[in-house]
Amino acid sequence: MVNLCKNFTIKLLPFLFVTYLILEYMEHKMGEKSKKAIEKSGKFGPVIGGILGAFPQCGFSVSATNLYAGRVITLGTLISVYLSTSDEMLPIFISKQVEPSLIFKIIGIKILIGIIAGIIIDFVIQITKSKNNEKKVEIQHLCEEDNCHCDEDGIFKSSIHHTLSIFAYILVITFLINTAVYFIGENTIASWILNKKILGPIISSLIGLIPNCAASVILTNLYLDKVISFGSMIAGLLTGAGIGLAVLFKTNKNVKENLKIMSLVYFIGAISGIIIEII
Repeated sequence: MVNLCKNFTIKLLPFLFVTYLILEYMEHKMGEKSKKAIEKSGKFGPVIGGILGAFPQCGFSVSATNLYAGRVITLGTLISVYLSTSDEMLPIFISKQVEPSLIFKIIGIKILIGIIAGIIIDFVIQITKSKNNEKKVEIQHLCEEDNCHCDEDGIFKSSIHHTLSIFAYILVITFLINTAVYFIGENTIASWILNKKILGPIISSLIGLIPNCAASVILTNLYLDKVISFGSMIAGLLTGAGIGLAVLFKTNKNVKENLKIMSLVYFIGAISGIIIEII
């Protein structure tokens, strides 16, 4: 698991750099009309986010988090990416030679739930938008928070600055979580979920919130070893957005909003897992 998490952290670098490069370009080079055009295209965001998130790489959840912090994508799109993110699930299934039909079934469920949840969330927000006078957060706030003098350094240098800053933050979080998981032990975690049809998905969803590849590695292996049920695994994999949630608390300074987003992801994951268990 440690080697997997090391690879996962290193692979984030290109995603981080490209995302910040796009954000810097949008802030400094694009006009207001172009920005508004991107905002209007947000209605299709949950569908696109749900599909992209399914790729076996949690870099999409990190990219989506940064884009949401700059208010380039909608909340529904962000949630859609979080729920469909596969993280290390797919590589483990392939390495264990799991039947392709089961793999596609799991990915399909995650994509479907992600898209549906994202569309509903954006629809509800759109209806209540007129009542919400919350000030819009601009992309330039990312530069202001890091004090990186983006205008002076240019978009390339400032993108590198943001990338290295977030990457260092991710390394620290990853180390702390891997250490905690090592001392707790996978067997102990398994005992929390074993043979608990309702409580299982609830606990699995909590484990999935761990902002690290450890969550998906543990849950996937426990399912393959027949320790936890299908519903419990799905619940945990739905909430397992990789390092995305940790980056959310770093880039989006509205802590109250971040807690609401995390609670929303958890609620959707837990309820979905329980429904699958009942079915």
